[in-house]
Order: sequence, then C-alpha cells, then structure tokens
Amino acid sequence: MIVHLDADAFFVSCELARRPELRGRRCAVGGGERGIISSASYEARAAGVYTPMPSRRALQVCPDLILLPHTAGLYGDVSRRMFDLCETLTPLVQRNSIDEGYLDLHPCGLATPEAVEAAVRGLQARIWAELQVPVSFGIATNKLLAQIASKLRKPRGFVVVPPGEEAAFLAPLAVGRLPGIGAKTEAVLTGSHGLRLIGDITAASEPSLRAAFGNGWRSMLAAARGEDDSPVDTSEEDARSYSQQETFAVDIADPAEVERIAKRMVDELLAKVRADGKRVRTLTVKVRYPDFSQAAHGRSLAEATDLETPFYPLVAPLLREAWRLRRPLRLVSVRFSGVESAASQLEMFGADDEKRRRLAATMDRLNREGLGGGVLHGHQLAKPARRS
Repeated sequence: MIVHLDADAFFVSCELARRPELRGRRCAVGGGERGIISSASYEARAAGVYTPMPSRRALQVCPDLILLPHTAGLYGDVSRRMFDLCETLTPLVQRNSIDEGYLDLHPCGLATPEAVEAAVRGLQARIWAELQVPVSFGIATNKLLAQIASKLRKPRGFVVVPPGEEAAFLAPLAVGRLPGIGAKTEAVLTGSHGLRLIGDITAASEPSLRAAFGNGWRSMLAAARGEDDSPVDTSEEDARSYSQQETFAVDIADPAEVERIAKRMVDELLAKVRADGKRVRTLTVKVRYPDFSQAAHGRSLAEATDLETPFYPLVAPLLREAWRLRRPLRLVSVRFSGVESAASQLEMFGADDEKRRRLAATMDRLNREGLGGGVLHGHQLAKPARRS
C-alpha cells in the first residue's frame, strides 16, 4: 500500500515535454561550458554523461550532446502539477523533493493487490498523458522497499514487492541498493567484509556485522530484512493546504446530508483561501466509518481558483468514489491543496468569475464582521424535518 514515485531524468523530461522533437537524442540540462550537468537523458547517460559532471567535460565525452539551459519556474510548476495528480488518488502524499515522493494508498479502499497495481498504473499513464513526464513507481509494504523498487528498472519502471517477500526481494541485490551505502562504503563492505549482496548481510553473524557497521549494525540488519515502520509524512504539505473535518454526533447514512456538510466546509475553507490571497487546485474528500477505517478521493481543476462554483460539481462524485461501502459515516473531511498565490496568476477570468469574486468578497466581509447575522449559501441551510 506504500508507493514511491521517482520521476525519470526530471529536468530533462520537463524540457523535452516542451521540445518533443528532441526525444531520443542525447540531451542534458546544464549551465553552459562553465557550469555542471544537473540532469541528463538516458541516451546521454549511455554515452558517459552523468550528474554533476562539468558541462565542458560532458561535451568532450559526448560531442553531439544537446545542452539545454534551465527554464526558470518550469520544474517547480511541473512538480506541483505531478503531485497534484497524485493527490487525486490519495490524500496522503509526501513530497520528498521536486521529483520524488511517497503515496500511502490505505485511505483509498483498494481491496486487492490487483486493484492497487491498476490504480498506480493509471496514475503513471495520467502523468505521462497530461505532463509528458515519464515516472517510475515502486509498490511495497513500506517506504524503504518502495524506494528501492522504484529505482530498479528506470526509466518508466514499475516494480511490485509482494507482501511477505520483502527479504527475498532484497537478498540478490547489491548492498549499494540500501539507502546510506554509497560507492565508497560499498567497496569497503565488499572488499574487506565479504558483504557483496544484501542477502550476505542477513546471513552474517553478529560479530561480522559489528565489525562492518559498528553500533549501527542492528538498523542495517533490519533494513536488509526489509523492515521499516516510518509513516508517509504529509506534515510539510499540510502546511500548504487547507483542510476541515467534522465528526458527527450520530453516524450519518444520508448522502444528501453528507454532501450538504461537505459543501459547507468548501465554503468555509475557500473564505480562508481568499483571505490569504491564495487559490487552490485540488479538492480531496475523505470519509471515515464507525470502525475508523477510511477512504478518500480527489480531483484537480485545470486552473487554480478561489471560488466555490468550480468545486461544487466535484463534491458529489468524490463522495461517491470515497464512500463506496455505503455504510453510515462517522466523519467527513474536505481538503484543498495545490495552493498558489493569487497575485502570481494572470487575470484571465471572464465577467462571470469577476462578479462571483466580488460577491464572495462581500459575503466574506459580512461574515467576518458579523453583519446581518452572517450570510449563508442555500446548501448550508439544514434540511427541514419531515412533517408527519
């Protein structure tokens, strides 16, 4: 249920998405002859170009190398859109770096390994279709294994480690595949301690492991066995998102009532988004059952907005996707991510959007100042009780 995403030659892939006629050629992103290579295509790597080779040296090694300059703002924008797509699958996304991250699929309600694989393959295909960026995925029971798996068959890799086969999966791999073991350490482990494969670590005696790894031998042995209990950490991304949840006093089974509550949270969160001068792109709806199991589903707009209207049509479909078990609910939550600065966007909105924005600003002011007892949208009104 843990997925590691690793974009393939990310900077180069972003540039080739803009210049597809260069696909298949030896390309690299670098800083001119006095700079260094920050990303090289796999064709360039095959010719001996690597990161962070000096650009001058790369042109000597590969005379037909096409050296592409950095495009300001491009990589961060593509990264944000890539992870926004990930959040349409699960709300639990850890953005490790501009081109790597983890996804926890437990909230998605995927019941079988086949369903998990199909969902992630669909995400891989969607990232390519929408961004023209190839990515590799590893799927496993924990973050350690997922990360190792994602890097085994790049580019466009897709490796699944079945539950219960963690140690067997790792055993034939070189010890350098374990995080924290670089080329120099790998050479020492192989030459001085006879530890060439990860399986050699699990088979070694305690004195041998102490001699090789010192006081850290226990953690290295656990890693070699494929053991890792670190969670997918969304705390950094949560700081760049807006979320709200409501735990019901009595479990609710009425879809219309849950939808009304979710739309109210949409209204309240977007008022905060406007107050912060932001706009958001992705809406994720999560439901929790009385037994505390949960599921979530999300979707992104083509353009970020601070208006409620584009998100209203998404609420009911997202609830249906997340609430597949149709049991009464204990909790529903709404989360907006893909946050952008409103000031950084070009004003390309039609007259209707501008009218809605002025109306929203007026409602926000009235609610903020408590004038008129507050202003509500129609769906925020409680459903009238049935007459007997």
